[in-house]
Amino acid sequence: MSKRRRIFVFDAESFHIGKVPREVGKALLMLVLYMLLTFTLAVLTYLAFTLVFRTDTERRLRREIRLYERLYPDLEAREQLLGDAIADLQHKDNEIYDVVFHTSAPTLDPMGDLGALSMADSIPDSRLVSYTRGKADSLLRRSDAVEAAFRQIFTALSDSATVLPPMTLPIEDITYPQIGAGSGRKLNPFYKAYVLHDGLDIIVTRGTPVCAPADGVVTGTSVSRSAGNTIRIQHAGGYETVYYHLETVTVHPGMRVRTGQRIGTVGMSGQALAPHLHYEVRKDGAVRNPVNYFFASVSPQEYVNMLYMSVNTLQSMD
Repeated sequence: MSKRRRIFVFDAESFHIGKVPREVGKALLMLVLYMLLTFTLAVLTYLAFTLVFRTDTERRLRREIRLYERLYPDLEAREQLLGDAIADLQHKDNEIYDVVFHTSAPTLDPMGDLGALSMADSIPDSRLVSYTRGKADSLLRRSDAVEAAFRQIFTALSDSATVLPPMTLPIEDITYPQIGAGSGRKLNPFYKAYVLHDGLDIIVTRGTPVCAPADGVVTGTSVSRSAGNTIRIQHAGGYETVYYHLETVTVHPGMRVRTGQRIGTVGMSGQALAPHLHYEVRKDGAVRNPVNYFFASVSPQEYVNMLYMSVNTLQSMD
């Protein structure tokens, strides 16, 4: 069995023999140098590998980058042309809406650009907390009111004697930019004065089919200088719908119509600024805003936008 080798040193001044002391600092320095050399070699090896060798993904990405570099100048020019064209169209739309409706052209979403929190960073936290608490309490109260209204609706719907109002769109596939002035005081385009507008203007092209929004009986068809070709339909529950400025009429008095049945086409007969349907809803003779009955046929956001347009369009089309 081998013994562990020991190294001794002779001190000539003291005439003593002792063990050789271990140089810890030198050992640590050698360790640090070894680790630094290893790290440097690893970095150099990685750099050499990345510069010389490329993976399939890297080669594909480099090809795509070169392709985009060639296409970018042309795409940038096209984007500038499209931006100028869109700005020109928006300017023309604003001019048309200013002349016809005395308002600006609708945005893509008139209710989605309110910017309520655009300056929130400058409001003190205490005011934000107070405002949020108040809004939360208000929303809770409204939620309770909506829940109570839904209970009344479900109770009424469960009653077989309940009669629903005409809730189908008189013109299929319309969107909120086609909604004009609703019920209320609106500027008449011919007299340039504010008069009572009893219906809703739906702006569509001439010849667009007009359909019955509910089952009913045609109570009259007429022609007048102001309303043009007109149809009146009586529905259950005391509801009546009226249609002005029609180009053609395909029903006659006493005729029974079904929901969605075609009754005529849109025109601009009588006093009409442009082709559109003037649509009225009455309950026991009292005027109702027709847009209030559209919510069952469109999405909630579309209905809100339609309601916004009907209120904020200041000039009617007739």
